[in-house]
Amino acid sequence: MSPSQTLTRPDRAASADHATRPGDRRRTRSASPLLGRGVVNGVLIAAMLWTVLPLTWLVVAATKGYADLYSTGGFEFARVRLWENLVALFTFNDGLFLRWLLNSFLYAGVGALVSSMISILAGYAFDKFRFPGKERWFGLVLLGVLVPAAVTTVPLYLMASDLGLTNSFWGVFLPGLASPFGVYLGRVFSQAYVPDELLEATRVDGAGELRTFWQIAFPLLRPAFATLFLFGFTGGWNAFFMPLLMLSDHELYPVGLGLFMWRQLINTDQDLYYPLLMTGSLVAILPLIVAFFSLQRYWKAGLTAGAVK
Repeated sequence: MSPSQTLTRPDRAASADHATRPGDRRRTRSASPLLGRGVVNGVLIAAMLWTVLPLTWLVVAATKGYADLYSTGGFEFARVRLWENLVALFTFNDGLFLRWLLNSFLYAGVGALVSSMISILAGYAFDKFRFPGKERWFGLVLLGVLVPAAVTTVPLYLMASDLGLTNSFWGVFLPGLASPFGVYLGRVFSQAYVPDELLEATRVDGAGELRTFWQIAFPLLRPAFATLFLFGFTGGWNAFFMPLLMLSDHELYPVGLGLFMWRQLINTDQDLYYPLLMTGSLVAILPLIVAFFSLQRYWKAGLTAGAVK
């Protein structure tokens, strides 16, 4: 036996050979990723079906009359009468549904626009300026984030009642302008997107605070503004409890509350209200889809990359 040769126990040699066999390593490595990928894909497919199937059913149901809703399957098209349903929807009761849509655009669209601007301005101020009690005031804002909206609805209603704002446009519009979560996100976005060095450079050049914000900070905060606007628009469009408490005039209802009223009247005339409810529900979600796909291009990070040398 040469000096370079060593003695090895047979059981250890066999175990080492088995552990380092290339085929076993490949099988071990490939089985785990495939299993993990299959679980992830299965969860994604289930989530997709959970989201898409109700919307698909609503699209199909909006093309049917009351009799076809129960005589055909949920995903089965009958005699397509979508146009007739749309005409009936927008002409019913002198165009009441169109009035509800316009109210929702005012409550949600204009309200989200103003609320997002207030949140951006407040978040920018909390981030870039120094003033007495700054962190304590911001702590109060965070407390507002923790309080559920349902808890503050009744106090807001009582305040609006004392001010004579119930059953009016302002009773629903004004409470939606304050968004503690929006102020919090505004400060976070300001910290991430607006470098302090860039603002210092503009101030050295003689720009005032308002000019600095509108010409330097706000263009950098457009993705944040779009995100806050979409959050506010979605929340305002889907608002239900506040309008339910504040409003008693059907002409002032948002579209969600109006559809709920039709749902309550369904037993009085099912042939009339079932198609109205299905078609109205389909039309009511279209602005949310349009808003999402219109604003998603602004959701990009790294817009300030290279702004500071």
